[in-house]
Amino acid sequence: MTRIHLRAWLTVMRWIGNVDQATRVASHLVENAVRHGTPLQPGNLVFLRVFGFADSNDLALEVEDALPAFPGFEEAQNQSGEVRGKPTGLWWVAHYRGRLSWDVTKNNDGRIVGKTVQALIPATWDGSE
Repeated sequence: MTRIHLRAWLTVMRWIGNVDQATRVASHLVENAVRHGTPLQPGNLVFLRVFGFADSNDLALEVEDALPAFPGFEEAQNQSGEVRGKPTGLWWVAHYRGRLSWDVTKNNDGRIVGKTVQALIPATWDGSE
């Protein structure tokens, strides 16, 4: 469902980047949060935020869940974009020359309530590098 809804939103936004690449990354971010994170309450939810940058046309994909840790982040962040075996999960961020980051999420009182994982996807990568 992530891919279907995001494809529609990126089309409405007229994002100039590769919509297939962006929807693939977003889908894996959401899947990662569902499998390895903790759903937000009430409702057992994870949130996906999407926004673009006017100066670079890059796309930010953010997924929020209630687990305030990201075990194995350094390994996920430092993956090579080269294909080695079957591609899985957050490897797609590296493959599309994106940048992966995360930080804890705090509520209005400053209490840590989870984490936000962000992938910045360049609008201009065409796979030729």
